Amino acid sequence: MNKDIPELNKIYDTLVKVSNAIVSVINVDITIVDKNLNRITATGKYISSIGKKIDKSCLFAYALKYGKSFIIENPREHIACEGCQNKANCKEFAQVCCPINVDGNIVGIIGLIAFNEKQRNIILEKKKNLLDFLNRMADLIASKLKEDKKTEEITLMAKELEILVNSIDTGVIFTDENGNIVRYNLIADEIFQLDKNKIKNINTIVDNLSIKNLSSIEKNLQKNRTFNYKVNNSRFRGIYNAKPIIINKKIIGYIFTFNKMKEIIKVVNDVTGNNRITTFEDIIGESREISLVKNYAKKISKGTSTVLIQGESGTGKELFARAIHFSSDRKNYPFIPINCGAIPENLIESELFGYEEGAFTGAKKGGKIGKFELAHKGTIFLDEIGDMPIHLQTKLLRVLQENVICRIGGNTLVPIDVRIIAATNKNLEKKVEEGEFREDLYYRLNVIPIHLPPLRERLDDIKLLADKFLDRFNIKLNRNIIKFSEDVIALFLNYNWPGNVRELQNVVEYAVNMSTDNIITIDDLPKRFKNMHSGIIVDSDNKITPISELEKQEIIRALKVYGNSKKGINQAAKALGISRATIYRKIKLYGLK
Repeated sequence: MNKDIPELNKIYDTLVKVSNAIVSVINVDITIVDKNLNRITATGKYISSIGKKIDKSCLFAYALKYGKSFIIENPREHIACEGCQNKANCKEFAQVCCPINVDGNIVGIIGLIAFNEKQRNIILEKKKNLLDFLNRMADLIASKLKEDKKTEEITLMAKELEILVNSIDTGVIFTDENGNIVRYNLIADEIFQLDKNKIKNINTIVDNLSIKNLSSIEKNLQKNRTFNYKVNNSRFRGIYNAKPIIINKKIIGYIFTFNKMKEIIKVVNDVTGNNRITTFEDIIGESREISLVKNYAKKISKGTSTVLIQGESGTGKELFARAIHFSSDRKNYPFIPINCGAIPENLIESELFGYEEGAFTGAKKGGKIGKFELAHKGTIFLDEIGDMPIHLQTKLLRVLQENVICRIGGNTLVPIDVRIIAATNKNLEKKVEEGEFREDLYYRLNVIPIHLPPLRERLDDIKLLADKFLDRFNIKLNRNIIKFSEDVIALFLNYNWPGNVRELQNVVEYAVNMSTDNIITIDDLPKRFKNMHSGIIVDSDNKITPISELEKQEIIRALKVYGNSKKGINQAAKALGISRATIYRKIKLYGLK
């Protein structure tokens, strides 16, 4: 039998009514049992036995086994009574059994019992009509059971749907065709405080929305539309979607879904990885030059003033920008990087400020959020700011001055709270002189300047960086290279590194790929380093003098000319064409002081 069919006792009230109706019509006692032979309801002699289990050898058990209706005119003599243990004490004069069939499953029996000749005659005189009547009563009970089952299923489905709607991180509101709120989930109430604020119509939430205009929503869905919410002390921006509820080609209501803008932005940043945490400890370097910059950047990270990071390509400008952000009070909000030089000029404005639907040909339906909006409460990193078109510099200046943005094609000013960190490898002062960069914008950006030293001025960090990169690429490329050879380190220290830290990283990755041993040698380096190593001098005795020895000799010679004083060392560095930091490093390396 189907265990999903409700038990007969679940419709007890219906069974009592059916029993009373049968008795009033036929005037014969009735008993109804379930599939387990429990007496659910009864009249007359057996009324005191309701709720008790009857003997499994009785006529009801026989009827359950064969699932057919029958009339027993002579109890105790019928084949079904052969095994009855109560046969000797049986007082019944006649009996009618009719199974209750639900979709092919027998769930119980209706039994009519005659306890005297008069009742027996009633049964025998109307046998055919009586069986038809009982079958209809059985069908009525079966229909009630199926209805009860369907009601249970609908109730369960409604409960599951309620749990489902309440479990999603989106506010859901159902309205009628006029925008009147019918029901909503817990998130919607949490977002808008619907009960507390006594909000009855969707227009109170979505500004400038006319529910009448949504009649065309079937063809043109409201999707990813922005709105500003302002009721009592609640103020925020969000995004909503609207969809019609259509029955028989008629709109009977709408479903609205809502998200706060800050939640959308958080999801975007979590998915894109823009908020991967970077600290100053992640910036490799222990030299005096880089340590001074790191300490300075730590100090200014706690503020909100605009920062301008200047330095050659590959010096780690974005790394510093991230470290500043994640050391600030904005660390729990977005860090949005954008390379102003990598985006075509005709697209950068929409990337920065976003656009409204229909702002231009090809604009997305619903418009697009710009990077400044995505960075709200957080930090936006404008890399290669020196490449920003002059007409956008004016718009950026307005953002800095007024802390508002306006989407392309829009007329609404959107307030933002964003810290700007700009970076460039260009000489902005020179670009200002040449009219390629606005002077007022330059001074607005250059509130806190940071200059990152090139790698050639951080010679103490070269081996440290190379070793760190070696460890990284050993893991990435599944290698086990132990170290660099001494002549490789010497080459690294003498190389100018125009690509700075990024170039060093690429060189190490190349060498790890090329190496066939557990030590990186000259042969594993890119061609330019091999050519550099081949720059040796041969004297008349065919004796080869290494470059490092020649370098040492020239430094000694320069120091003899200019002296070992601070001023003399500076003059010697200038004469040799190297920086002050480099000559001090060489003096220490060769033990000249």
